Amino acid sequence: MAIGLIIIGDEILSGKRADKHFPKVVELLSARGLQLGWAEYLGDDPARITAALRRTFASGDIVFSCGGIGATPDDHTRQCAAAALGVPLALHPEAKARIQERILDVARETGKAPDLDAPENAHRLKMGEFPQGAEIIPNPYNKIPGFAIRQGGDAGHYFVPGFPVMAWPMIEWVLDTHYAHLFRQVPRDEKAVLVFEQAESTLTPLMEAIEAEFPLVKVFSLPSVGDERTRRHIELGVKGEPSQVQAAFARMLEGLNGFHAEYRPAEEGAALK
Repeated sequence: MAIGLIIIGDEILSGKRADKHFPKVVELLSARGLQLGWAEYLGDDPARITAALRRTFASGDIVFSCGGIGATPDDHTRQCAAAALGVPLALHPEAKARIQERILDVARETGKAPDLDAPENAHRLKMGEFPQGAEIIPNPYNKIPGFAIRQGGDAGHYFVPGFPVMAWPMIEWVLDTHYAHLFRQVPRDEKAVLVFEQAESTLTPLMEAIEAEFPLVKVFSLPSVGDERTRRHIELGVKGEPSQVQAAFARMLEGLNGFHAEYRPAEEGAALK
């Protein structure tokens, strides 16, 4: 099982808006000792969204989906989720109640007499039409809920709006409500150095040998070509199970010494020319 993130919207793919969900979700997960396994960006294409959701529903993963759950013509996520599951959309009674609460709140704020039967308010209820069997995700910002498809065990899909001010607290609520038992269950550590003026191809045999010797560790290599202020370098490190990270890191430094490589702790940053 992995944790996945789907971000939906033409405005992201066109560059009209910059995605903020990816780094925030990574941050929210990291604070709880969890890690994002994959992410996917999709435009407002119903066929593509449906196909993606059909695939991810079958994965057994924990999936967060941001965007497209409104009731305008370019919002397709609710309908696509229902199509991917092969179930109809249905007005969720609790979602209906919360949307109507929001309508009444707005009427009070604006000093207008509320009319729940007005056409525009009847249309707003479409935001509470979810795939049959869905649960709601409360929205502390404006009460308009998202929805969850719980699939048994820890698997589930959680659909929230594209607006960060709504999406992020809703994702936190899902994590803290449904997945607290997973928090910090897998101890992890990470150690890295900046290696200067070395080619990745030269260091690759060392990286492969470390991963073969320490199966609970992953080696990472992040090269930088440098600029007018920094020298060419590679951030080379190991991450994974803490005791193996310690041993693997010692093995890495031993290998770098064998190359007579120049390196320094990654937290010190790249050296000036």
